[in-house]
Amino acid sequence: MANVIDITGLPPERVVFAPSPLAELSAALHALSEPGHHPGLHGWVTATNAGLKTDLADRLCEADFLWRSARSDILLPARPGATLAEELDELDKIDDERFVAAAFEISCSPRYTRRTPSPLVDADERARVREMAAARGPRQAAFTDRMLTDPDGLRVWLRRLFENCEDAFFGDIWRRVSIQLAADARHKTELLRRKGLAETLTATSRALTLEEAQDGSARILVDKLASGRTTAFSDPADPGVTFLPTSFGWPHLLFSHAPGWRPVLQYPVASPELPAPTTLELVQQRLEALGHPMRMQLCRTLSRGPHTTGELATTFGITAPEVSRHIAVLKKAGLLQTRRRGRYVLHQLDLQVVARLGSDFLEGVLR
Repeated sequence: MANVIDITGLPPERVVFAPSPLAELSAALHALSEPGHHPGLHGWVTATNAGLKTDLADRLCEADFLWRSARSDILLPARPGATLAEELDELDKIDDERFVAAAFEISCSPRYTRRTPSPLVDADERARVREMAAARGPRQAAFTDRMLTDPDGLRVWLRRLFENCEDAFFGDIWRRVSIQLAADARHKTELLRRKGLAETLTATSRALTLEEAQDGSARILVDKLASGRTTAFSDPADPGVTFLPTSFGWPHLLFSHAPGWRPVLQYPVASPELPAPTTLELVQQRLEALGHPMRMQLCRTLSRGPHTTGELATTFGITAPEVSRHIAVLKKAGLLQTRRRGRYVLHQLDLQVVARLGSDFLEGVLR
C-alpha cells in the first residue's frame, strides 16, 4: 500500500521544500468544510465559520468540491510564490482546458492516474463531470455548468473568492503561520543538503521513505491507501518534487500526481501533540489479529493482568501450543507486552496500543 514517485536521476536541488499561501488556504478551507477530520481545530473552525459573512459562506459552499473530499491540483502549486496574489497570478496563466480538467479531478477515481481530455472539449468527459456534480447537489451542479459554459468568468469569480477569504480571515492566519512554515521548509532544505533525502523524508513524515536499488534507481514511497505512481519527470519542462508544509493538514498527507503535472506533497508540520503515523500495514495487521474470536477472548483476559501460556490454556480449554500460536500473532502485531519472571513468561495486553487503534485506523484512512 504505497504510492510511488520515481526520482531516478533527479538532482537533489530539484527536491523543493517551500510554504505556499494558496495550498495553506485550501487546507484551511478543507478544515472549515470537514471539521470532523480535524478535531484539534474545532475551536478555530467554530469561530471562523461563525464570523463569515453570509455571502462569503454561501460562495464557499458553492465551490467546496475543489477542496472538500479531494484537493484540486490547481490548489497545490508546484512552484510556490511568496504571496497569495503571486500564486493566483500563476494560476491565471494556465489555459482554460488544463485548468478545468484539473479542477474536476477526483483523487478517489482511477481516472486520476491517466490522462483524460478536458470536459471543455470532450462530450463524454463533460457528461461525466455533470453527473458527478448533480450527485452532490444543485449548488455544485450550477457551479459546474458555469465552469463549463463560461470558464473565464468563473475563474475571475474564483479568484475573487480567494481574495475575499484573505481579507476575511486568511490574511491574519498566514501572517501567523507563515513564519513557522518557512522555518520548517528551511530546516528540511538544510537537512537535505547535510544528511540526504532518506533522512529528510523520515523527518518530514513517517509515512515517507526512500527506496534505492543497486541499479541506481530510486523511488519515494508514500504510505497511503489510495495507490498512485508517477515520476519526478512527469512535467518535462519542470522536473522535480515539491513539498509544501501546512499547519492545518494533519492527519492528511496530500499527494498530487496527475499525469503531466510535477508531483507535489503537502505534509503537516510536526508538533509535540501530533502522534507519529502508524504504517497502514501495521494497522491492518492489528485489526486482523483481533479479528479471531479466540484471540478476542485471550485479549479480554490479558487486559486484566499478566498471564502465562499455561494459565491461558487451562482457562480456555485449549492446548498450550494453540495458545502460543495466538500469542505469537498478537505479539507480532505489537499488541502484547511480555516479561520474564524466573522460569515463567507473562503476557499482558498493551492497553495504550489498543486504545490508539481506532485513531490509528482513522488517521490511516484519512491520510
